[in-house]
Amino acid sequence: MRAVVTRVRSASVAIDGAVSGAIGQGYLVLLGVGPGDTVDTANQLADKICNLRVFEDENGKMNRNLEQVGGSLLVVSQFTLYADTSSRRPGFTGAAKPDVAVPLYERFMERCRERGFDVQHGQFGADMQVESVNDGPVTILFDTENLKRHYLNASAIGDHR
Repeated sequence: MRAVVTRVRSASVAIDGAVSGAIGQGYLVLLGVGPGDTVDTANQLADKICNLRVFEDENGKMNRNLEQVGGSLLVVSQFTLYADTSSRRPGFTGAAKPDVAVPLYERFMERCRERGFDVQHGQFGADMQVESVNDGPVTILFDTENLKRHYLNASAIGDHR
């Protein structure tokens, strides 16, 4: 899975002019699903993002997570995160097909809800208009392939942070 996570003061997504999801302070998550992703991948990425400490504490340091600031998530499906940009016209065959992607997109959101967060969302495959007031700006990229490699390397040396 790939995610672009932006710390926002507010964000919303509209479909055909009607707002389908909106949040105040929290994360706008653009989420792409790859063909090799699994339920475990979705759970791990959700946990990683929910624990991300990028909100400022009383000393101005990015040290607080979403729970500590009472934040929410707006999750928008984004198959274009798997674009092949080797030519001027991107290809998207690297993204998972809807029969794989939709359940994992839903699982990601459900995991965030299980952790107690308000999760708003767009509609998978729809033409959406996304608005956000970025805070910072702070934008973090996640690719679960990198998380897997880190975990495998940490396991090999006994480092289980």
